[in-house]
Amino acid sequence: MTRPLPKVIAASQAASQRLADRHTPFIMDDWYVAALGEEVKDQLLARTLLGQRVVLYRTTHRQVVALEDRCPHRSMPLSAGTLEHDTIVCGYHGFRFNTEGNCIEVPSQATCPANIGIKSYRTHERGPVVWIWMGDPDKADLSKLPPQDWLEDPQWETSQGYLSLQASYVRLHENLLDLTHLSFLHAKSFGTPDYAKAAFETEISEGQFALLRNVVPTTLPPVWGVPTGLTGQGQAARIVRSEFRSVGIHEVSVSFYDCHVPESARKTFRIRTAHMPTPETATSTHYFIVHGRDFAQQDKATTQFMHDQLFVAFQEDVVGLALQEQALEATAPEDLYEFSVAADAPSVAMRRYLLARQQKESQDRSTP
Repeated sequence: MTRPLPKVIAASQAASQRLADRHTPFIMDDWYVAALGEEVKDQLLARTLLGQRVVLYRTTHRQVVALEDRCPHRSMPLSAGTLEHDTIVCGYHGFRFNTEGNCIEVPSQATCPANIGIKSYRTHERGPVVWIWMGDPDKADLSKLPPQDWLEDPQWETSQGYLSLQASYVRLHENLLDLTHLSFLHAKSFGTPDYAKAAFETEISEGQFALLRNVVPTTLPPVWGVPTGLTGQGQAARIVRSEFRSVGIHEVSVSFYDCHVPESARKTFRIRTAHMPTPETATSTHYFIVHGRDFAQQDKATTQFMHDQLFVAFQEDVVGLALQEQALEATAPEDLYEFSVAADAPSVAMRRYLLARQQKESQDRSTP
């Protein structure tokens, strides 16, 4: 068989219509990462978030400001202006805007007209990242930001980085919810041949989706084997939980231990990775990553080794997802169909959830 029957293709296409994809408008009323904290300084930083042009900067009191990156006079990007005493001066005609987005000076006249301003966005800095609420500021509820205690816990050694992904953030969340691809896409980095066939369990509830996989016994790749010392063939256990926690954060937690040592005597090594995708456009994503471990603290060499090895693997995801995006773009709608299997259950449920969230948000905005 070279191609499924037309009725099978039609059923697949109908099922896909119930899933979020690159054509689904963004969910605005939620928290996304705008930047790593170290990126935001006392200078103007331009960034496109959820299709909106934003300019960020840090005040003299270290607060992060996020404003619409467009002067309402003649649409000059404010990021092309200058930062003076915590205000932005437009580089075209010198209009000055404060941290709230209000115009407070027009150099060409003695008084500043009222009601000239731009949109300001709520921000919240937590640990190494700056979060932003792009939607209705009155709905900016911090309780919607999942706890990430380990990001600020001194018992966890962390490193962070950024990748530019030329693909939809939906595909990245999907990629992270089924790590079967480790055996193939990451065969040369941190994947192992036994990973894809290992037993797994799924957890699906409203807004929370997880996949748990126990790879026991296994041989750890160097990124984990070297720092833990679990380098023997078939020596280790690799217990993985991959969880969609919100539209702006996905967390992968892994435990390693020597599976030949009794539970009462063995040491468990734990790592966590916060994958934080923020849509730039429909088919490009800001990919922020924070990785942590609870062992070998203060060991800079281990931190650098693990960071470098991990980002080789994460770059493989960036390349693979970009190739998917190119294939999707090149396929005519009538020829596009995709099938799902058992391991896809959490990602399919997640994509249904994203679509339902977006549809409800659109309905709420249109209702008087």
